Amino acid sequence: MWFKREQKNRRLRRGHVLNVKLRSDRVNAARTRLVSVALGVTCGTAFGLYLLWRTGEWALDKFVYENSTFAIQNIEVQTDGVIAPEQLRRWTRVRPGANLIALDLASVKRNLELVSTIEAVSVERVLPHTLKVRVTERDPVAQVNVPLPGSAGGITVSTFQLDVAGFVMQPLDPRLCVVRSAPLAGELPVITGLSGTSLPPGRRVESPQVLAALALIGAFAHSPMAGLVDLRRLDVSHPGVIVATTGQGSEITFALDQLERQLARWRNIHDLGQTLSKTIASADLAVANNVPVRWQALPGAPSVAPKTSKPSKPRKRNV
Repeated sequence: MWFKREQKNRRLRRGHVLNVKLRSDRVNAARTRLVSVALGVTCGTAFGLYLLWRTGEWALDKFVYENSTFAIQNIEVQTDGVIAPEQLRRWTRVRPGANLIALDLASVKRNLELVSTIEAVSVERVLPHTLKVRVTERDPVAQVNVPLPGSAGGITVSTFQLDVAGFVMQPLDPRLCVVRSAPLAGELPVITGLSGTSLPPGRRVESPQVLAALALIGAFAHSPMAGLVDLRRLDVSHPGVIVATTGQGSEITFALDQLERQLARWRNIHDLGQTLSKTIASADLAVANNVPVRWQALPGAPSVAPKTSKPSKPRKRNV
């Protein structure tokens, strides 16, 4: 009796195990189908997106980037300075016939701004085939002559120019200028006492004395002394002051601030010298009160001959 019951229980257990395995196989098969479907959808979507991307890229190349309708036929250049437009076109490095849409405007702008005499650049597409370039040039107001060791062992002098803001420029070749209005080397006031190692082209000089000297040149052009004398040399080697030398031989010392006031005092001293028929040899305008002035005779002024003493008549002696 117990034997029969045990056989019956074994049959029940075996059936239960078979049912569990059947359900497990069905779940695994469903999971496999779900994973397969998910992978198929993912791969299909990725392939569709790739195909769409390649189709769009082909369409852009075919109808835009390789379309001859957008080929550059005209490079319109506008400048407020003296650089020849043809030279500016060469500096853009843009080939005629290049695609206007595919052109990298930032690269064109950067190519022009690498030229030290150019201050600002704007580049614009004008569809269908025109590139418009506007250039703002720097105006040189002073120059610096820097002695450098030459390749043959000698000394060569390199000339750099500065604008009123202190940016360093290499002088333009006159052949690159459309008009002869830019001052050449030798026609600008020379700043001395400045190290050549601090003059990288395209960078700004940070020396307070050099910036003050440039401000003095700018203020002098609108001062009461403009037209009466000309600035030839500005020495910035002395701390706290600028020593200016004029073409008339005067040596004027300036403080670094209140330049307009000092220029007005210079005019007053100049006018006083005119009334005395003298000109300024040296003056120290950096002194607030009682300006030290040394005078010299005006060029071409008639020299006063020294008075000759009359010979005394011999007295008659009483005989």
